[in-house]
Amino acid sequence: MEPRSAAALGTEFPYTLATLCYIEVAEDGTVTHGKDAGTYERARDGKCRLFAVWPGEWASHLFVIDDLDEYARAHGLMHDPERTGLADHEHAVQWELDPSEKKPMGSYITIRVKLDCGCNIRDLDAFAKQMRAQQGWDIATSSGWGGSSGSGTYMRARRKSLTS
Repeated sequence: MEPRSAAALGTEFPYTLATLCYIEVAEDGTVTHGKDAGTYERARDGKCRLFAVWPGEWASHLFVIDDLDEYARAHGLMHDPERTGLADHEHAVQWELDPSEKKPMGSYITIRVKLDCGCNIRDLDAFAKQMRAQQGWDIATSSGWGGSSGSGTYMRARRKSLTS
């Protein structure tokens, strides 16, 4: 039985699902697992085939990762403005301390961010990567975030990395 095609599901395939297991099969038959930039490069260069096991409640399904560009966009290896809501440009950013912050002098603080450049934050990891490169910000990607377009997006950031 052949594995199912991840490309056939398009953006509906859950490339970043925590329970998804990636399997890399090298040209020599060596089997490893993982999902780093090296895995993508080896698959792109034809040095391995990449598969994913998508566990279900009663059965798991094997998929071949046959759209490597979609895989790379989902994992932040390739910029994707549609998925992230972020153009690849210098963002016009305003930030303020969140009114609910209880420790304004703590290492990490909750801030509200507004983007005046027309972008909309849909992917915190992508935004954090861009802001580190553009402003030197250290944004926590392992904690909660959210908000609305009117009040801004709240997130945790290392206080000392923020600029006025």
